[in-house]
Amino acid sequence: MPLIAVLPGDGIGPEVTREARRVLEALDLGLTFEEAPVGGAAYLATGRPLPETTLALAKRADAVLFGAIGDPRFEGLERALRPEAALLGIRRELGLFANLRPATLFAGLEDASPLKPEVVHGLDIVIVRELTGDVYFGEKGRRSTMEGLRQGFDVMSYDEREVERIARVGFEMAKRRRKKLCSVDKANVLETSQLWRDVVNEMATDYPEVELTHMYVDNAAMQLVRAPAKFDVIVTGNLFGDILSDQASMCAGSIGMLPSASLSDWSGANGMYEPIHGSAPDIAGQGKANPCAAILSAAMLLRHSLDDEASAQRIEKAVAAALAKGARTADLGGSLPTTAMGDAVLLELQ
Repeated sequence: MPLIAVLPGDGIGPEVTREARRVLEALDLGLTFEEAPVGGAAYLATGRPLPETTLALAKRADAVLFGAIGDPRFEGLERALRPEAALLGIRRELGLFANLRPATLFAGLEDASPLKPEVVHGLDIVIVRELTGDVYFGEKGRRSTMEGLRQGFDVMSYDEREVERIARVGFEMAKRRRKKLCSVDKANVLETSQLWRDVVNEMATDYPEVELTHMYVDNAAMQLVRAPAKFDVIVTGNLFGDILSDQASMCAGSIGMLPSASLSDWSGANGMYEPIHGSAPDIAGQGKANPCAAILSAAMLLRHSLDDEASAQRIEKAVAAALAKGARTADLGGSLPTTAMGDAVLLELQ
């Protein structure tokens, strides 16, 4: 039986992960679940944000269902002990280099988007974000300048192999969708981006059916507001992808609606699935969190790691049906608590 590692994490993570697990269990697919602490919760329990037992579970599981991490109580700790270090550690140890972040406007949520309905109509994009390179993993530190001033530095770098493997995920995704791939970089000022663009262009010959375009990241941010539905698949680096995917979430109505998958290869082996929203400690424990992103992440888990497209679509259709009937959490302008929103999805699933 497939083993799912459940890592609820901090803040609203346990609340939304609980609803996602309820949905998976309702499908009666013979899945087994094992839970472990991560992030701030793990630090409180063990003194480490990513205990060895948690990492070992993630490595032997067929997939990881992740909640959220982050707790302001630990901001004064050294970086390696902060909750966020756990997320970077899992990505590194599992080799999760490809982050898939779909942004879809569900019917009935047009008014939830800050964009005009006619602008956001038809939004259905996937942002493919490189996850283990860039400034997040490059050399970093503090030093003094010649004038004695404090200076911080973070090195942005990619080698051609790193670009090639994430670009291939982008091309493969576009090939299976509307065959349009937009590579986002900043090649006019960054040497790292120029290499990125060169490698992506070289790979385009392997995908003649895919229309490849390039766009500078500042223009991409503008076009996501001006005409988001014109995009199909966007492939970009770690830093740019982090920013653009959050922007895309608001185009879709709420960051509480966006799932994600982090993969080590196209097959989805040992993938990790999580909502892209943070731990939201200001509303933790109040039943205000939107569980839809976590539930939709569970659908991605079934699709990519367990190769169960039919069950993935059942979940997505159940979420769409619940929303169409007016089920709304506070972030969508409604008043349903977290568990009630999960109940609404379960009702449609049945």
